[in-house]
Amino acid sequence: MSRIPLNPLGDNILGDYLREQRQSARLSLRQLSELAGVSNPYLSQIERGLKKPSAEILQQLAKGLQVSAESLYVRAGILDERPEHAPEPPDTRAVITADPQLTARQKAALLDIYDSFVGEPSTASTRPSTRPSTRPSASRRRASKTSTPKK
Repeated sequence: MSRIPLNPLGDNILGDYLREQRQSARLSLRQLSELAGVSNPYLSQIERGLKKPSAEILQQLAKGLQVSAESLYVRAGILDERPEHAPEPPDTRAVITADPQLTARQKAALLDIYDSFVGEPSTASTRPSTRPSTRPSASRRRASKTSTPKK
């Protein structure tokens, strides 16, 4: 019986990736087969490109290797690879503002801290201060220095 790899070009993308991940995790075929609940001969055939595993088997292998199942699905040809561009980051200000577990004071404090880190213009001028100042204003300090006679 001829052993022809599943991929017509002879590439064994999934099998090579599985072998690399298994070896970097310092696992033998037998150890991974026990962790994943897949038979040792079947796992060997997958690594050599002789068998094409189902999505369920790939998920079990991903769990055993502690890698994402998606990465195995892509290499097995089940999923298309995600586009190269990075996803849009979440709008941190909107997330903080929308969080129902935070009080208005906590939201204002978090937004001030966030603005100080990212360097965005603060909207503190549009928000009322949540904490009264305990220090006298600069004009009061100057007045008290000049009106108090020294002895």
